Amino acid sequence: MENKLMIYNTLTRKKELFEPLNAPNVGLYVCGPTVYGDAHLGHARPAITFDVLFRYLQTLGYKVRYVRNITDVGHLEHDADEGEDKIAKKARLEQLEPMEVVQHYTLRYHKAMEALNVLPPSIEPHASGHIIEQIQLVKEILDNGFAYESEGSVYFDVAKYDKAHNYGILSGRNLDDVLNTTRELDGQNEKRNPADFALWKCAQPEHIMRWPSPWSDGFPGWHCECTAMGRKYLGEQFDIHGGGMDLIFPHHECEIAQGVAAMGHPVVKYWMHNNMITINGQKMGKSYNNFINLSEFFTGSHPLLEQPYSPMTIRFFILQAHYRSTVDFGNEALQAAEKGLQRLMDAWNTLGSIVAGDETSVDVASLRSRCHDAMNDDMNTAQVISHLFDASRAINQIADKKATISAADLSELKETFRLFAFDILGLKEELGSNSGREKAFGKVVDMLLEQRQAAKAAKDWATSDKIRNELQALGFEIKDGKDGATWKLKG
Repeated sequence: MENKLMIYNTLTRKKELFEPLNAPNVGLYVCGPTVYGDAHLGHARPAITFDVLFRYLQTLGYKVRYVRNITDVGHLEHDADEGEDKIAKKARLEQLEPMEVVQHYTLRYHKAMEALNVLPPSIEPHASGHIIEQIQLVKEILDNGFAYESEGSVYFDVAKYDKAHNYGILSGRNLDDVLNTTRELDGQNEKRNPADFALWKCAQPEHIMRWPSPWSDGFPGWHCECTAMGRKYLGEQFDIHGGGMDLIFPHHECEIAQGVAAMGHPVVKYWMHNNMITINGQKMGKSYNNFINLSEFFTGSHPLLEQPYSPMTIRFFILQAHYRSTVDFGNEALQAAEKGLQRLMDAWNTLGSIVAGDETSVDVASLRSRCHDAMNDDMNTAQVISHLFDASRAINQIADKKATISAADLSELKETFRLFAFDILGLKEELGSNSGREKAFGKVVDMLLEQRQAAKAAKDWATSDKIRNELQALGFEIKDGKDGATWKLKG
C-alpha cells in the first residue's frame, strides 16, 4: 500500500508526510508513567493514542520498535530540581522500600492498560535500570561545554546552549520568556541561571534513592532518562517521540537540548503530542477534587460518577475525539459513548448472521479507502468511527431486508470492519457488556425462539405469545421478520 500517512509534527507545527529514517523500520518512543500512584485518565489518553499509532504503523507494513519508559527514579516536586522525590515520599508514608512502591504501581498500571486493550510496547525500560547511560549522557554534555558542576550537582547551561542553538524550538518560547516564568526555589543559588535544569543532583542525607557518580552520590535529573534510553534502544536518531502536551515544556524541550548538546544533532524527526483532558469542563487535579483513577471509572466508585464505565467505553470515548483536541469527561458524554460503542458491537454481531444475495444495493465498497484516508489524515480516529457508524446503518438495512449485499462485498465489509474497529482502533467485546452476555446465553435464547417458531407454525398463539412476552420481560428485544425472529438485549 502506498504510504500516505500525514502526521502533525509539533516541532514544525504542521502536518508532514511520514517518511521513516530507515524504512521499513520505525523507532517510536513515548513517555510512560511515573509509578507512585494508580493509573488515571492522564495515563490513559497517551497510552491509547500511541497504541493506535503503533497498531496502524504495523498495519501499513512497518516494523515498529515501540519504547515506553517507566519513571521509577522518582520525580522531584516543583520543577523536577527541588522538593521531595515522589516515590520516596510514598515509600516513607507507607513504610515500604521505594522499589516495592514501584513494583506495586507498575503492576497496577499494566493491569489498567490490559483492560484498555493497550498493546505492550516492544521495550519498557526503567529509569532506575539505566543510571549508567544517564551518567554517560551527562559526561558528554559536560565535555561539550554545555553543562557545569556546582556543589556536587550538574546543571545544563541553558544560556550557553541558546547562543549556539535554539532553546525553545519545540515550545516556541525564548529564553527571556523562560526566565520570566521561572519560580524562585530553594537551591537556585547553585545555578548560574534560574532557567538551568539539573542533569544530576547531589542527594541530601535523607534522600533514599541515590547512586554513585563522578560528581556525588545522587540521582539523575528527570529529563535525562528519555534521552539516554531513547538513544540506547532506538539509536542517535529515531522517528517519533510522543507524549502529552503537558510535556512539551520543559520535559521535551530539555530532551531536545540534551540530545543536541551531547550528540551535536537533533535526535527526533517527528514530535507528536496528544491534548489534555478535562472533567466536567475543569482541568483534572487533586485540588479540584476531580482526580479520578481508572479503577474508579471501572467500578463507578468516585462521587462524580453516576455509574461504572467499562474500559472499552473509556477507550471508545477517547477515540471519538481527534488526539490533538481536548476531551471533556462527563457522565452524559460517557453514557452516549457507551451507547455508541454498543451500536458498533451490535452491528458487528449482526454482520455475522447476514446471508449474502446476488447484488449489493448499499455503499460498502468505499469503506476501506475512506477509513484509510481518515487514519492517514493525522490519525483521525473520530472520522474512522463515523465511517463505521455509516457501515452499521448499512448492516442494519441489510439485516432488515431493506437492502442487499453480494458475497464478495459481504466478505470485504466483514474484513474492513474487523480491521478498523478491532485491529487498529483496538476495540473489543467485553464480557459483561450486552454483546458479551448475548454470546454467553445466546444458544438458550435461540432455542426458545425455535420453540416459539414451532408454536406459531402449529397456530399455538398462546405459547408463542408467552415465550415472546417472557423474553421481553427479561430484557430482550424480539423482532419478527420474513426469515424468523431476531433478538438482542435492550440497551
